Amino acid sequence: MGAFKLELRCPQRVNEVGVDPNPDWSFDSLLSELSSLENKLNNSSSAPFTKTLSRGFSSRQIVNRRSRRAFVMRVSDDEVEDNDSEGDDEKDHTQSLVVAKRFNYDDIHLCDSDDSDYENDLDSYSYLMEKVGLVESSLFELSQEHQLGVKEEIRNQISALEMELMRESEKSNSAFNRVEKYREARKESDRKFDTQYQRKIAEALDNHLTSIQRDHELKSQIEERKIRSDAAHEEARRKEKALQEERLRQERARAEAEAKRKAEEAKMAALEAERKAAKEAAEKEAAEASKKQAATVSGEDVAGNRVHASSANWDVNSQGAVSNGTNKSQLAGSIIRAAESALSLEQKRLEKLRALEEQNRSLKLSSNMDFSSHERHVARLIKQIRGTKENVRAKSSELVKLCQNPSCPQSISIAAIATFPKKVASQSELPDSAVFACAYVIVMVTSQVPHSMNLLLAEFHRGCIYTVPRHVTYSKSAFESKEAYQKTIGYQEQNGKIESTTDYLKRLECYMRLYGALVQTEVQGFQNSHGPNEGWAWLARFLNNLPANIYTAVALNGFLKTAGFVLFRKYRSQFGKMLNIIYNDFLEALRKRQDSGLNATVAEIQSYIQDKKFLQEPEGARLQGSLVSHVIGGQPEFR
Repeated sequence: MGAFKLELRCPQRVNEVGVDPNPDWSFDSLLSELSSLENKLNNSSSAPFTKTLSRGFSSRQIVNRRSRRAFVMRVSDDEVEDNDSEGDDEKDHTQSLVVAKRFNYDDIHLCDSDDSDYENDLDSYSYLMEKVGLVESSLFELSQEHQLGVKEEIRNQISALEMELMRESEKSNSAFNRVEKYREARKESDRKFDTQYQRKIAEALDNHLTSIQRDHELKSQIEERKIRSDAAHEEARRKEKALQEERLRQERARAEAEAKRKAEEAKMAALEAERKAAKEAAEKEAAEASKKQAATVSGEDVAGNRVHASSANWDVNSQGAVSNGTNKSQLAGSIIRAAESALSLEQKRLEKLRALEEQNRSLKLSSNMDFSSHERHVARLIKQIRGTKENVRAKSSELVKLCQNPSCPQSISIAAIATFPKKVASQSELPDSAVFACAYVIVMVTSQVPHSMNLLLAEFHRGCIYTVPRHVTYSKSAFESKEAYQKTIGYQEQNGKIESTTDYLKRLECYMRLYGALVQTEVQGFQNSHGPNEGWAWLARFLNNLPANIYTAVALNGFLKTAGFVLFRKYRSQFGKMLNIIYNDFLEALRKRQDSGLNATVAEIQSYIQDKKFLQEPEGARLQGSLVSHVIGGQPEFR
């Protein structure tokens, strides 16, 4: 801010006299003042004031006008005689002038007080008056009085000016302070505005960057969805192709199995015919021998031969009775080991499954709808099952809704759900918690769709013959090769090669674990149509009919791990007797085989019985998480 220029609010001159009573005059100013006094005297008096010497100076004098020389003031004689002869003023105007005394301004000392100034002036004037006349003295007195009046007026004005100046100074200081405060306030306001503006700029920039990032994320999500969609489409095409190949393979396997079955039936018929022929030949020979002996021996010998013949006939009849008690198809030289009731149930369930598949095949051929997406949805739900109560509730509800979906035939949904064991067994490394969770879902779904249980058990039997239980004994005469036998008992073919025994045993154990979990699962409010009673029947048929080998050992071990706890809790001592048979007979038969691949399985079964692990609830049998409060119209309680 620039400096302030303060000016007095009053005239600079009063009656041709400067405001300052003691000005620091220059020579030009002094001349100007003298000229003004001259004019004033001329105007105030009748006798003109005449100077004999011009106040003009030569150049030398102008150059030296600041020198310390005195000056001469002259007064005309006519002015002295102004009061006596006013009429002769014009005539005597040119008379000689009286020379005044020279004086130097430096010799004059002015005091601060008005009285001292006045006395000094009177002394000087009295000294001058001694040299001049009365007129000049009066003139100087008047001039002095006038000057004193002017000085007094000037002093008053100066005092007023000083007061005014002080007030103005105070006002200016106040104004200056206000200006400073305003300037500081304005700076603070500008700083705040600048900060606010910068904040707004930062917010706008942040919003802009956020919108850009959001756009990039949206674009990336769109790209990801597109990639996932393409991948899903490609995966669907691949799965569809794999499904078609699987169907063709299954059809070929079924055709081969059917051909093998017919060949086995033909072989069995041939064996039966041979047996009958041998029996007839033996009876004929016995009859001929008895006729020959009848003529030569006594009646006692004849009676003895009749006892022997009847004894031979009991042996044959007893052998036939034993065979009919186990299985009608298990005759002399038969390769199938199973209980007749188990085979009958298996045959009925498989017939229902084949009928359902044939019905669905006809629906797909006659309908323009694509049901593959529906089947993929069911498969995806099965793979998403986890060992938590909320997950089990949600997945079972969705599966039931799919079965009740009017846009899709129920047979399609049931057939998709029936593949449950196959989908689970494909994940052979599943933990027990997931296996039990799948069993919970099966019980909750099949209790609301009852006829789906037989179809699901048929898939169990198709995927693993030991869930029947059933065993096929290897025979070179019955099978063309070892691979043909392996396909018959459930080995899978991948890329034209039969899977390894290790992979087959893993899948077999997974089937049996899931089957055992299904047997032991109980959910309040839902009925398990294949519960512990069916598990007890399976164990009895297994021990009565199946031999001890690596396949049956793995199947039994997997079943006991998940179902042994419930069977012991329900049958107690009877289940203990079963375990004694397993420990004393089944394990002993396995040890006699002296197969190193059986050692691990034998050790697990032995440890299970000796350590009484059947007293402990299997890990994963109780689902984790909060209780399911509502499941498809019921409130199940998971134990």
